[in-house]
Amino acid sequence: MRDPRDLYTVDEQVEVPAGLPLVAGITGFADAGSAVAQFTEYLRTTMDARTVVEFDADELLDYRARRPIVLFDGDHLAEYKPAKLTIDLARDELGRPFLLLSGFEPDFQWERFGRAVLDLIERFEVASTTWLHAIPMPVPHTRPISVTVSGNRSELIDSMSVWRPTTQVPGNALHLVEYRLQESEHPSTGFVLLIPHYLADTEYPQAAIAALECVSAATGLIFPTDELREQGREFMAKIEEQVAGNAELQKLVGTLEARHDDYMAGTSLRSPLTDEDGELPSADDIAAELEKFLAYRRGQGEQPPTG
Repeated sequence: MRDPRDLYTVDEQVEVPAGLPLVAGITGFADAGSAVAQFTEYLRTTMDARTVVEFDADELLDYRARRPIVLFDGDHLAEYKPAKLTIDLARDELGRPFLLLSGFEPDFQWERFGRAVLDLIERFEVASTTWLHAIPMPVPHTRPISVTVSGNRSELIDSMSVWRPTTQVPGNALHLVEYRLQESEHPSTGFVLLIPHYLADTEYPQAAIAALECVSAATGLIFPTDELREQGREFMAKIEEQVAGNAELQKLVGTLEARHDDYMAGTSLRSPLTDEDGELPSADDIAAELEKFLAYRRGQGEQPPTG
């Protein structure tokens, strides 16, 4: 294996205190509700972030699979926006520093990338590593977002992990990092947010809020959420408007609520994610009713149609 240290450059002008927590969220394979994308963008733009480490995209990224954005202005190319994978030094609401790993998930060289991250964790004497992922699940939007917790911090697993399956799942590059960190007994936590499957393709503000709350629980960092919570209230009001006007949709959401509540109350041994026959409820039924609404994106200033 080539030297993992050749995968990144470090800005030596930025002084990084030893013993900071590392928070990570990368996008690529799946990001239900745009949880990770919203979370990392929110932190990068509101937490006074400064790039400390930048990874070599030419080594790690498949440009033909995830093409960069080029701005065409009338008759010429005005801007090129390459994908980035960086570690930033940021500060929470109380001014406490932390490290943020964000950007694209590497397409290539996962083992080398993982070793590079472990090298940086050792270099900066990182105190703990926390990362986020979000997957679609048949759960109702009317209940708090639940999480599955992995890692070696039993206090977080015991207090926060709602669903603990034994199953094979598609891997994420940060799964590999967590696996290697566990081998070295470095404090590490992975949060998998369980997002309503019929909202997986939206920018769901509650997903970003849940991500911030998980990181706060793991690190003690404090983040401002007033802006996201206001966006969330507006988003939920529009969903409720759709549900209130459609009896079939009310029935489908009610079924998800009943299954969820039975499982959480301990009155059902069956997973809340399956019906009596062990089948996943289809997202298509809900999506058909919300098709026009799901095209709505926060920030466009459009009212989703009610028909």
